Amino acid sequence: MWEDHLLPRSLNVILGAKGVRGHREDAVAGLQGSVVEIGFGSGLNVPLYPAKITTVYAVEPSSVGRKLGAGRIRASSIPVEYVGLDGQELQMADESVDAALSTFTLCTIPDVARALGELFRVLRPGGQVHFLEHGLAADPDTANRQHRFNRLQQRVAGGCNLDRPIDRLVGEAGFEISVLKNDWLKGPKVLKPWNYLYKGVGTKPMRAGRQ
Repeated sequence: MWEDHLLPRSLNVILGAKGVRGHREDAVAGLQGSVVEIGFGSGLNVPLYPAKITTVYAVEPSSVGRKLGAGRIRASSIPVEYVGLDGQELQMADESVDAALSTFTLCTIPDVARALGELFRVLRPGGQVHFLEHGLAADPDTANRQHRFNRLQQRVAGGCNLDRPIDRLVGEAGFEISVLKNDWLKGPKVLKPWNYLYKGVGTKPMRAGRQ
């Protein structure tokens, strides 16, 4: 009941808050052409898509998330097509899309390296993955708290991790990180383990073949 029904509704509210919107706008800026979005959720990015996007291929396992996102999709001039349930196994051809988007998703995917490998595979050479994620803080005190709280976080938040080093994971997948900014979501200090952000862009090298 919690993970299948209540958690998607809670995330729709929490991650749709006004304080998150500006970070989302930063994440989608510059996207164009065909885009695969993993962890589409309830479509919170849809109203922010740049006009140069031609099609979005959405990957989302939650039927509740899809239902919550239906209105946002109908209101958008950019077509959104669901193409699968699992970012770890994209049902898409090699080098078939121009860009990729992940917001608050890499924290939860069980095999994050496999998911990033799939994004690398389906992106055309020179294509970019735009990401907005929470993860391991640079500040040692906060990082230690993240490690301590991580097991509980996984249990109550559908497998979400507090302490993944997002930039390192993106780089290890073969992407060249051209933009990276770390920031904090606004909130009380007690929430710092949850509020450290990675906003960035990773590019698939032009010389890259399939990994």
